[in-house]
This record gives sequence, structure tokens and C-alpha cells, in this order.
Amino acid sequence: MTFLQLLLIAVVQGITEFLPISSSGHLILIPYLTDFSDQGPLIDVAVHVGSLLAIIVYFFKDVVVLARGGFASIGIGQAPEARKLFWWIVLGTIPAVVFGLSIKMGLFNGIAESVFGVTIVDGDLMASIRFTDLIAFNLIFYGILLGVADFFGREDKVFENMTWRDGLLVGLAQALAIIPGTSRSGVTMTAARALGYSRFESARFSFLLSIPAVAGAGVLIVPEIFEAGATLAWDALIAGVLTFIAAFLTMAFLMNFLKKASMLVFVIYRIAMGVALLALF
Repeated sequence: MTFLQLLLIAVVQGITEFLPISSSGHLILIPYLTDFSDQGPLIDVAVHVGSLLAIIVYFFKDVVVLARGGFASIGIGQAPEARKLFWWIVLGTIPAVVFGLSIKMGLFNGIAESVFGVTIVDGDLMASIRFTDLIAFNLIFYGILLGVADFFGREDKVFENMTWRDGLLVGLAQALAIIPGTSRSGVTMTAARALGYSRFESARFSFLLSIPAVAGAGVLIVPEIFEAGATLAWDALIAGVLTFIAAFLTMAFLMNFLKKASMLVFVIYRIAMGVALLALF
């Protein structure tokens, strides 16, 4: 792989993973818009690891609190509030895990084909309509939902006051992100805003909830690496480092941006991109 291809993949992943504009939708479009071939499972794992490390570094204090909660849950230390937050994050992760495993097992094949126009083959989503149309529809639809939730949502909750109900509801929203064009960060921020979290806290909630999701996505790809016999270790290292840098800078930008601005710019971008995809492809 050329450095330009690795740089493009890393920047697209690092930026779109955390902005509410759909990373999967943008990554899938790279082969449509360029002559680059699919990057393969090893690079997928590398960019996931880069994204995960960026979250851990940027939210290190929050990660330490959650880790203390995890240790307290097995009898190491006393941290009742941290333990509660840890288990609400775990609870919020369960819907995505159940949904992902169900798709791998083929339990949703009929529903996916009839409702979403998607066929599941060996655990992978294959669009029976044009893939770009599916991405475009979800960009527009979930973009509008984000705009509505952001405009009408209250701003009276913070992450430390998260309840099991909020963790579960945002986790259920996260499970929808397996459909390309939805955006994991976008749909979880939408749910958090609808529940009354501020823009800043919605993003914080979304990023911390993404830690097990991003880690799990990387782990699920590992068997594919062994099946493919991938040997692109140097390319993977470069992609991971570049993704870490792009993701860290994106989070820093977004967290500062949301202290003084609304989600409107992302809503407009999603709708404009969706319309452009429908018109051009």
C-alpha cells in the first residue's frame, strides 16, 4: 500500500469515527471515489487500535475512573460511584454485542432484507439496493434526527449522573450503527441529546461508550487476519499511528467546538453529502 492510501484511510477513519457523520459510510466510499483497492483486515484492526488509543489518551481521567469501577466490581478497592458508571457502560455495550452476534449468526437475515434492503452473507452486510443509496438514505435520515434532538433536547444532565436507563437507551441506539451511513457517534449523541445531556456531555458519553465497542470491533476482525495470512505489519503500524493522530485532534476539536456551537453544521453536512451521493451515483 502506498503512503497516500494509508494516509487517506487513517485521516478518514480518525476524523469520521468521532464526528457524527459516519465513518463506515466514508470508508466504504473510498474505493468508489479512488483507484485504491480494499485495505484488508489488518489495516482495519490497525485503524481501530489507533482510534481506541486516542480515546483512552484524551479521556484518560474518565478511563481511570471507569477502570477503578471495574476493579471495585471484583473486590479491588472501594469506588461505588465509579462502579455504577462502569456497569452502566457495560449495560450500554450489550445491545451492540447482541445485535452484532445475531447478524453473524444470520438471525436477522429476513428482517434486514425486507426492511433495509440488505442481504447478510457470512455475517457481512450486502446491499440489494445500491450501497451508495443505502448510505445516502441513512446519512440524511439520521442527520435529520440529530438536528431535531439537538434543537429540542434539554441540557441538564452530565455523564457522572448517568442512570442504567440512559446507558441502555444510548446503547440500543449504538446498535443501529452497524448499518452503513448511520454513524456510531452520531446516533449515540442523538440519543444522549434526546435524553437531556448537553452537547459536550453527549459527545463525552458517546466516546466513553465507544471504548468497548471499538475494542470489540477490532477483536472481531482478528480471525480474518489469520485467514487472510496478512503480512502488512509495517503498513498497519503506519496506519495505526496516523489514525491515532487524526482521531486525537478530531476529539480535541469537537469537544471544544460543542462548548460554544450546535450540531447544525454536521446535520447540514450529512444531508448535503446524502443528496450528493443520490445525485452522483
